[in-house]
Parts: sequence; structure tokens; C-alpha cells
Amino acid sequence: MTRLSPDLLQARQDLQALKSRLHADVMGQINLRLLDQLAPAQLREQIGRIVYAYMDRQELPFNQQEREALIQDIQDEILGYGPIEPLLRDPTVNDILVNTWKQVYVERRGKLEKTCITFQDNEHLKRIIEKIAGAVGRRIDESSPMVDARLPDGSRVNAVIPPLALDGPLLSIRKFAADPYTVKDLVRFRSLTPPMAEFLAAAVKARVNIIISGGTGAGKTTLLNVCSSFIPDNERILTIEDSAELQLQQPHVARLETRPANIEGAGEIRQRDLVKNALRMRPDRIIVGEVRGAEALDMLQAMNTGHDGSLTTIHANTPRDCLTRLEHMVGMTGLTLGAGVVRQQIASAIDLVVQAERLADGRRVVTSIAEITGMEESVVTLQELFTFTRRGMDADGRVRGEFRAAGLRPQMLKRFAERGVAVSDALFDPKRIYE
Repeated sequence: MTRLSPDLLQARQDLQALKSRLHADVMGQINLRLLDQLAPAQLREQIGRIVYAYMDRQELPFNQQEREALIQDIQDEILGYGPIEPLLRDPTVNDILVNTWKQVYVERRGKLEKTCITFQDNEHLKRIIEKIAGAVGRRIDESSPMVDARLPDGSRVNAVIPPLALDGPLLSIRKFAADPYTVKDLVRFRSLTPPMAEFLAAAVKARVNIIISGGTGAGKTTLLNVCSSFIPDNERILTIEDSAELQLQQPHVARLETRPANIEGAGEIRQRDLVKNALRMRPDRIIVGEVRGAEALDMLQAMNTGHDGSLTTIHANTPRDCLTRLEHMVGMTGLTLGAGVVRQQIASAIDLVVQAERLADGRRVVTSIAEITGMEESVVTLQELFTFTRRGMDADGRVRGEFRAAGLRPQMLKRFAERGVAVSDALFDPKRIYE
């Protein structure tokens, strides 16, 4: 890592000190009650006037461009999230990763890049984290040093502070696109093929229970959003999430979000509680943002008791691993259910496993669509309908590969026909190869 020269380091420290004085001066002159009453544009204008007046009084030797940059920084500090606000506005940034006050990375097109952005100190970074958490009714302090939260646009936020984070606060933001990706976007990005997209759309319309599996950053939530877009507008949808981030476009959506325990350790509402309550709310579909614990059993029971067409995601590396993880999660309930009973429940509840993966070049693809066909003895059986096969790397470091159908007719086509959903046999032609 390049070391800053003493002169440059001193100049940066002087600028941070100036920003701190400006921030205090602006906050002293603004009527705090107006922060919630004025439009953001009016507040920005008022802040700009105060900062200009301060710079004139102090006779600071800044040119017009430097003045405007300083005003923007102060506006972002008061109305936004400080130094990372420009990154939140940048549509090319997918992830923002803050490793203490002096190190900020971003992900663009699947690749990590270090930025020149810093905070004033760890206390400054902690204030920004508290601002994010407080806006959605979450808290973070020494007694509760981890938090999952979200930004107003739905972007996912995770933060950890000392004593768990040894060197200082850590902040991770998974940004959401202002305009949610559509299935056409995923086809254009070569994340899946037109036949795969058509089949998934038909499966959702035929009320097939789908679980989307993949590792961290594989695009599971994006794929869940896209699949949910195929749900008809006349159905009632209930979403259940730890931190609300789904961007459903249908008119009849009821959103539920978990709640952490308060400072006394009471009042926690878990996903399992919300899944149970959702069954009393007359949903046509239940969408669980991610199953990661005992709520897996309640989700499976919901799928088995008339709430077909439900969707969820899970962390797993293969479709087979997905089923194994589900089995382990059911075990977290503490109930003494035999392995055969749990597997029978899984085989009856889940119809389709969609596997997503982030490739070495950063591209996110659907590597497998597999149908659960039942059980053979004590094993849940899968048949793969579509696959992505890697063929190495090209000279530019991009992963080469091909999508193709396995050539098998899904058993669920009978269900499609019963629901009045038609699909062409050409979708499953193994001779149609997409690179």
C-alpha cells in the first residue's frame, strides 16, 4: 500500500479538521426542526449559503471547484451518509466495503477496487453507522455490536463495531439498483438463456414452489425479485425478511420484517414467528427473503398446506447441498423428527431448485435448474433440466461456458397443463446451445 508523504498527510488532516468546524457551524445555524419539514433541495440550498458565508468570513483560499466540492461534502454529511454518499449515487458500484475509517473498497462489475475515500476517524464512521441503523429502528452499541439494516432505497447494510471488530467499525453495503433488474436484463447479461427464463416464468405462473440457492453475492435476491415479477397482479403476496430489500412491483403486497431484541433482551420477533403469523393473513403466495434457521420447517409446512407457488432463497453451493442444508435447518427446531420424515417433507414441498453462482470473472449466472421428482428409498431425487458448463477462460480473463437443456421433460409439465400454462417442448431441446 502506498504511504502518504508527511505534507500530503498533514493537508488531508487539515481538510478533515476544516470539515468538522464547518459541520459544527452549519448545525449551529440550522433550525433542527426544519430538517424534517423542508424539502431536501431547500435544505441543500440553505447549507450551501451557510458554507459560502463561512468560507468568505475565513477568507479561505479555495477556487470555485474546491468550494463546490467542500459544500457537497458538508451537504452529504448532514443530509446523507458522509464520505460514502458519492458511492451510493454511483450506479456502477454494486458493493461498498468499509474496513475502519481509513479504507473503503467498492465492487464494480464483480471486481473489488480500493478507493481514495476515508472518514475522519473511527468515531466518525461509527456515527454514520448509528445514523443508518437508527433510521430503521435498529441499534448498535457495545452490548449489541452487530446490526443488519437497510437504506431507504432497500440497499442491504451490515455493520460490526468494537469489541467484535478489533481495529475499528466495519460496514458493508449491498446496493440495490434504482430500477430493479428484469428478466430481459438477466438474459442480456447472459445470466440465463431465453428458454430458462421462459421456463421459470411458466413455473411461477403454475404455482410451483421454488427455492433459489447460491453462495454470497451470487445474485439470489436479484433472481428472487425477477421470479416474483411473474406472479399475477391479482394475487396477495406476503414477504418475510430479516431486512426488507425485495422490490416487488405487484399492487397487493404485504411486507413483514423481523425485529431484534431491545436493550433489555426482550421483544425479538424472528422469521419463524412471522412465517407462522403469515398463515393467518390469507396469503396467495409467501416469499421468504432467506431461510437460515428453524423457520425452514414452517416454510415447508406452508408449502405443503395450500400455499403453493411460494419462493425463498438459501445459502448453498449446489442443488444437493441445498437439500442437505434444509434438512439441517429443520433440525434446529429441536423437534425429534427422523431423517426420512424430514426428507419426505422436503420432497413434497419443494418442486424446483434454481442454483445461482458468481463466476471468477464477476459474472453471475444460473448454473442449474433442477426438479425434485420424489424419493428413492431414503434419498430425495433430483433431475437437472438446464445446466451451465464451464469451458475455461479466454485471453481477457472471462469465463467461457455454455448453457444447454438436459433433454428431459419435467414431471411438473402435467401440473402446468392443469393450471393452463403452456410451454413448448423446444425449451428442453439439448441441441440448443447458448454461449
